[in-house]
Amino acid sequence: MNKVIFGKHDDNTLRQFNHCLETGNVIGGVLCADGHYGYSQPVGGVVVYDGQISPSGVGYDIGCGNKAVKTNLKYNDIKDNMQTIMDELQATIPFGVGKKGGRKFDHDLFDDPDWNVFRDIGKHEHDKLKSLAREQLGSCGSGNHYVDILVDEKTDDVWVGNHFGSRGFGHRTATGFLNLANDRDFFVNPPRESMDVAPTLFDMDSDLGQMYFRAMKLAGQYAYAGRDIVINQVLDILHARALDEVHNHHNYAWKEKHDGKEYIVVRKGATPAAPGQRGFVGGSMGDISVILEGKESEKSMEAFYSTVHGAGRIMSRTKAAGRGRGKRRKAGLISEDQMNRAVKDFGVELRGGGTDESPFVYRKLQEVLDAHEDTIDILNILRPIGVLMD
Repeated sequence: MNKVIFGKHDDNTLRQFNHCLETGNVIGGVLCADGHYGYSQPVGGVVVYDGQISPSGVGYDIGCGNKAVKTNLKYNDIKDNMQTIMDELQATIPFGVGKKGGRKFDHDLFDDPDWNVFRDIGKHEHDKLKSLAREQLGSCGSGNHYVDILVDEKTDDVWVGNHFGSRGFGHRTATGFLNLANDRDFFVNPPRESMDVAPTLFDMDSDLGQMYFRAMKLAGQYAYAGRDIVINQVLDILHARALDEVHNHHNYAWKEKHDGKEYIVVRKGATPAAPGQRGFVGGSMGDISVILEGKESEKSMEAFYSTVHGAGRIMSRTKAAGRGRGKRRKAGLISEDQMNRAVKDFGVELRGGGTDESPFVYRKLQEVLDAHEDTIDILNILRPIGVLMD
C-alpha cells in the first residue's frame, strides 16, 4: 500500500488516517500538511479505493472548493474605495446556514438527468432537494467560507476568490445516502455520531454506489455554479472583468488512472494537483493565498497528485471562541480585539468573521506549502485586502 504523510500531525489525526487505510479496498492514501481531525476521514486526507466510494470521506459539504479570477484591475484602481466595496459586497452576497440566494438564479444544471436519482428515491425527496437548491443558489455558507479581494504581490493585479460548496443541497444529499447505508429513511435526522465513525463504503457496481456517484457529481456541478454566480456578482460590484480563472473542488471523489488502472480518489480537504493543473489555495483572513500548479515528480506520483486546500486548523472553534451564553459563557482563547488588530495590521478590510476563524487558529500557509515543495510550484502569491465571511 502506498502511504504518504506530509508535515506533522497530532495523534488523533494520524489514528483516523490509519483507520481509513485499513477499511475497504484501499490501495493508498495521503495526509497533506494542512491535515487535521475530521468526520470519518481527516481533512487534508486522501484515500484511494479500488472499486469503492466513501460518502463519509467526501463528507457533508460535497464539492466544497475554491475559485479565483484575475481581473483587469490594479490595486490603485480600488485601494481608496475598499470600505465602500466591502459594504456593498456584504449587502449583496448572503452568508450563513440556511441562507437563501439574494436573487433568483436559474441554471442549466436544473435540467440535468442526474436529478432522476432523487426521483428514484422518491418524488418528495426530488422536489424538496431541487427546491432547496434553487433557493440557495447564489448564497455562501458559514464557518470558513469566504469571498476575498486579493492583490498579486508582484504585479498588483486584483484577484477575486471564494470558498464554499453545495450548501444545504449537498449536506442533505450526503446525509440521505449515509442514512440509506444504515437502513434509515433518506430524510430522517440521523443520530449523533462520533467523529471516529468508520468510513462508509459503497461498491461502485452497486445500485447505491452508482446513485451516490451521480448525486455527488450533481452536487459538484451545483457548487461550481454557485461559486461562478458569486464571483460574477463581485465582478459587477467592482466594474471589472475576468482575464483568467482557477477553479477546483477539494471535497469530492474522482475517477482517476494511476499506474494504468482506474481508481476512485476521495479527497477531503485536498486539492487535485496533476502536472500543469492549477489550484487556488487560501490562507486565513490574515495570511497570503496562492495560485499553485502541480508538477511531475516521484513524490507527486506517490501523493496521487494531491496537495493542500488551505492552511489547516490548529485550534478548535470552541477553544478559540468559547461556548455558552450569559453568565455560563466560557470565554475563548482569542478575543475580537486580538482578531481585529491582527487583520488590520495585515491590511485587510474585514466584514463578518469570528474569532473561530481568526488568523490564530490556522497554520501559516507558507509552512504547509513548504512541506509539499517537491510536488507543486507557486505561480502567484496573493495578499487579501478585503475579506467577507458569515
